[in-house]
This record gives sequence, structure tokens and C-alpha cells, in this order.
Amino acid sequence: MNGRVPTDGGILYDGSEAEDDDDLIEVTESTSATPPVEWNENRAEMEGLKGAELIQAFVKLLPNGPGVYRMFNETGDVLYVGKARSLKKRVSNYAQGRGHSNRIARMVRETANMEFVTTRTEIEALLLEANLIKRLRPRFNVLLRDDKSFPYILVTGDSRAPALYKHRGARSRKGDFFGPFASAGAVGRTINSLQRAFLLRTCTDSVFETRTRPCLLYQIKRCSAPCTREISDPDYAELVREAKDFLSGKSQAVKATIAAAMGEASENLDFERAALYRDRLAALSHVQSHQGINPAGVEEADVFAIHHEGGISCIQVFFFRTGQNWGNRAYFPKADPSLPTAEVLSQFLAQFYDDKPCPRQILLCEAVEEQELLGQALSEKSGYKVAIQVPQRGEKKDLVDHALANAREAHGRKLAETASQSRLLEGFSETFKLERVPRRIEIYDNSHIMGTNAVGGMVVAGPEGFVKGQYRKFNIKSTDITPGDDFGMMREVMTRRFSRLLKEEGKPDRTVESDDGAFPAWPDVILIDGGQGQMTAVRAILKELDVEDCVTAIGVAKGVDRDAGRERFFALGRDSFTLPPRDPVLYFIQRLRDEAHRFAIGSHRARRKKEMVKNPLDEIAGIGPTRKRALLTHFGTAKAVSRAGINDLMAVAGISETVARLVYEHFHDDGAK
Repeated sequence: MNGRVPTDGGILYDGSEAEDDDDLIEVTESTSATPPVEWNENRAEMEGLKGAELIQAFVKLLPNGPGVYRMFNETGDVLYVGKARSLKKRVSNYAQGRGHSNRIARMVRETANMEFVTTRTEIEALLLEANLIKRLRPRFNVLLRDDKSFPYILVTGDSRAPALYKHRGARSRKGDFFGPFASAGAVGRTINSLQRAFLLRTCTDSVFETRTRPCLLYQIKRCSAPCTREISDPDYAELVREAKDFLSGKSQAVKATIAAAMGEASENLDFERAALYRDRLAALSHVQSHQGINPAGVEEADVFAIHHEGGISCIQVFFFRTGQNWGNRAYFPKADPSLPTAEVLSQFLAQFYDDKPCPRQILLCEAVEEQELLGQALSEKSGYKVAIQVPQRGEKKDLVDHALANAREAHGRKLAETASQSRLLEGFSETFKLERVPRRIEIYDNSHIMGTNAVGGMVVAGPEGFVKGQYRKFNIKSTDITPGDDFGMMREVMTRRFSRLLKEEGKPDRTVESDDGAFPAWPDVILIDGGQGQMTAVRAILKELDVEDCVTAIGVAKGVDRDAGRERFFALGRDSFTLPPRDPVLYFIQRLRDEAHRFAIGSHRARRKKEMVKNPLDEIAGIGPTRKRALLTHFGTAKAVSRAGINDLMAVAGISETVARLVYEHFHDDGAK
């Protein structure tokens, strides 16, 4: 059957169904969502069961085929997502109650419900498991953290003269994507060299279509100026083909072709043309040499190495494409310290390639669990054979050893940063006489220009530094606030933040220490960029919401003449005070405040920029991108559209009388005339 399984439960063995088609994702043709006949008849018998007893009751009804299972606690949070070759055999292991690690035993005790999806093969189960882990982020799974998207090089395919761009995000535009690169800087350097090597344009389509003479890039031999047809379309297409070949791994063939052309030009005494080919060859050599090691025998591969120590795992990833090193990145996945590195690396790989293209070769520092199965799954997902290897000698072994050395170094830096952060949090706790060392600190700041485009920013810090995934911005919405009223803006931010927190999480129980390792939703401390006036407004809101005992609020006022190092602190129950100029806690607080300031200003600038480029036509319901483009093409500007009569508007292609009247009435309060 054609199976569609929901990302959040959907049609499963417990009889529940997805509420909306938007909650469903395509998995495979063979995913089965048909519950056993006796399932609903036995469902009542499971009411009130928990832990091993509940799991044992589920085991009786499970098939022996492959599939994915999920375990939930009493509040409906996903504890664990796993896959199995045989659901019955795998899940029955949890019900036996012996031989479990402390982590598994705790997970079994907390299990209050389970859900299952059967698949045709174990490969499909593995792919679905990785998809669900990344989306649901269960507490007991290995979780890939810091999973921001990778930058790519895009050669567009939707214009007369394809362009060369840096691209990040969904690959929806027509064209060819090459990557991934480890950083935006690596992409920028490569594009600069490719411009010199292939003379492809990097301007926007709007600039390309309106040029009447070549730009400066043509003069400095960084573009062939297809905009003004300084190069013919067939010749430009040949440059594009060579660039794609080079980025696809055919670098030696491209260099040989250019070298032959240079030799031919030299023999014909066309030294100017020969010099152009010489410069292109030099640029290609620069691409291949400016990023460290570039193995001769590895055209396309990702290299993974893991180092575990002190309860922290570091996985270092190197990307090699077209025989070039396209950079590296260190990851610190969230995993139970007792897990073997092979299991951590295996689960990391499945999640890593869930939304990324996979190379034809993956090199590892050690064998991982179900390595052959993982290779088959990635091959099926990619449409070509993916080889996973643990090299023992030669150049590939050198690459793995180099990645492992980098993993050890990154791990050491992380341990040092974590230890330093822990000491700073302890010092912070002592300075402000807190009952416990804070695990979550929220820092707030506002940004505006004369009250316009006001934005409140919240940044979050914890034992491992800034937690950027928890940052929030608040567009100030209240119309009752006088422009520039910082107290009123802070009141709105605090009200919205803690009202929502109460609704979603409820009041925290400060008498119970959580041992699940999860980052807390409630802050222990909030830092406010302001003095006594701001603190009065904040405490009034906390008291009104009845959460003043749940959070410690501290104000940080700028020093005399706004000098850094002379800040004054305001805390409940004590007089305002300052810290010694060289106190590490003072530097720590300054860093927190500066990050909040940076985030608030960035959010404000983004909002202001959006307002500046806002078009009045965007406000008219029924005017989409196509009609908007047609109106602007016909009239030139939105102001000219606002002055047009109904008959003039109807003269535009695609604008009917009804739409014309709608546009006219939007700009004229007195109705159509």
C-alpha cells in the first residue's frame, strides 16, 4: 500500500489519527499504517499500566516485521525513538527488566504510552527513525546539535546567462548546487577564485537585465560581461559548462583543456589571449591549494572522527569535493555519557544526512553499529552507491587521523570553555547571593529609533554558553505606549514572555532538582538592561503574574558617562552596588549584556529595513506577486498606481474591473469615481 505516516503520531497502532493532512509526510510505498484487528479490543486493558508492564502488554500485539517505535511519558513528551528489524523482539527487551543501563531503566520507568509504524524493510525504518529523531528531539536519543544549514555554490539555470551565487537554505531555485562548504567564508573565497577562472557573472538578475555597459568586474577581468553581450551566448555557455565540470570533480580535465588552449594561443602568437588562459589556470590552482590538505586520491568524501572524554563527545567532519578540502566543522551531539562512541557516531550519521546530500564515500575513524545497513540506507536515499569505510592505511587513513586530531583539539577547547563557564556561573551565584547556580539566564534589551520599529530582544545563556536556539524577539505591538517609553516596552515584553511561559509550562517547582539533563524552559535569573525604573516595571509584572518567587530579576545600569566597567547592579533586598573593575563576573555580565544589545539592534534593523522596502501594493488583498509585477511594470512606481483611474488600471494585463476597483478604492477613501 502507499503509506503516509504522520510526523507526530498519525495513523498508528494506538488508533489515533492525524488531524490534518499538513501533519503528514511521505515516507515509502510500503509504510504500513494498518493496526492489528485485536488492537482496539485490547486497548482498554492497558489503561493504568506504566513502564515494563505497559511495554509487555504492547509486545503481545506487535508483528515480527521491521518498523519504528516511540516511547512517551505521562505528559505526552517523546522519550525515545527507535527502529527494529523485528518490532516484537526489540520491544520485548525493554520489558524484561534486566541488563539495562541506568539510562534505559529510567526511560522504561517513565514510559506511559508507545506508538508504532511498520515498514517493509529495515532500511526504511532507519531513514524514518532519523527523520523523527531530528524533528521530535527525544530526550534519550543521541541528538545532533548546532545543525544549521550548510552554504552551497549555486550556478543558476533560469536565465540567459547563468550566475554564480552563494546559497543557503532550501534548494528550490532552478540550477545546479555544489557543496556543502563548511563555512560561508570558504564559499566566498572559492567564488572569488572561480570568477577569475571562469569569468561568470555574480550580479543579481535585476542588475543583469538593466545594464547598458560593462561594470567594473569586466574591467578587472572578473566577469565576461554577458549582460552587454561582450561575449556571445554560446561562448558564455561553454564557460558555464567548464565551471560545472570543475565543481563536479572533473578539475583535471578542465585544467588540461585550458592548458591546451593556452598553448595553442601561444603558438599562434596571440599572447594576450594566452595570458588570459594563464590567469585562469592560476585561479584554478588557487582554488585547489588555499584550504589546507587536498588529497590527490580522494575526489569526493566526508571524513568523520569522534573523540569522547569527560562526558562530552566531539565529532569532527571534513568535506572533500573535487579533490579539494571544502572546510571542516566540529559537532557536540547530546548523548548519554555511557553510550559507546560507535553508537553515538552511528546515530549522528543517520541524522546528519537526513536533509543533506551524501557523498559517494564516507570515511570513519572506527566501525559503527550497523555500518552495512547505514550504507544501504544512504545509497537508497541518494540514488547511487555510498561506501562507508574505515581506512587502515594510506592517504585515506591520513585524512581520518587528521580529522581525529582536530576532534581532540576541538574537544579540549570545549572542555576548557565549559569549565570556564561553570566557574563564571558559580561566581555569578556568589556575587548575587543566589540559592543555586543558575542553569538558564535570560537577558533582555530594547531597541528603537525615536520609538519607531521598536523591538525587544531576549538572549539566553547556560552552562555551555549562549543558547542561540532559545533567542526570541518581540515586536512591540501596543498602541498605548508613548514612542520611546522604555518602561512601557519592557512591561509588554515581560508580560508576553511570562504569560506564554505560564500557559505552556506552568509554574516551576523550585524545590525539585531536575536530573534529566534537559535545558530548562524557565529562567533562574533575568538580567534587565536598565536601572531602578526598569526594575520597578519588571517586578510589577512578575508580581501581577504571581511568578516573582520563581525568577530572580537583576538590573544592570550603565555606569557614569556610560563607561564599561562602572555598571551599577540592582537586586531585590539590597542596595545598588558595583563590582571591581577587573572582576571576572563583571566581564561575564558585560558579555551577556552586549550580546542582548547586539541581538536587539539586529532585530530592530531587520524590521526597519523591511518597513523601508515595504510596498503599498502588498497591503491590498488579492494582489499577489504576478499582478503586483504587472502593475509596477506598467506604471513604474506604486505612487503612479495610486494616482491611476479605474480605466487606466484595467488596461494592465491581468487586471479585471473587479481588481481595478479594489486597487482604486484602497488608495481613495471616497470610493470609485
